[in-house]
Amino acid sequence: MESGPAIFAGTAFTLFGFSLLLWTAVRVRLRQPVAEGAHPVVGPFLSLLIGTAALGGGIWYLGYA
Repeated sequence: MESGPAIFAGTAFTLFGFSLLLWTAVRVRLRQPVAEGAHPVVGPFLSLLIGTAALGGGIWYLGYA
């Protein structure tokens, strides 16, 4: 009964983290801004940091499901 919410949360975090990392990589490769009005170095850095944290959290949740 407890594994259902953990699987849902793990899947959501993993998909979000993967999507954010993929989107950031495409934007950086095309030399387009990652965040409107953000510094060209700070925007991708924070996006990569948050994407990695979400992906890691999702994998952690799925490991305990």
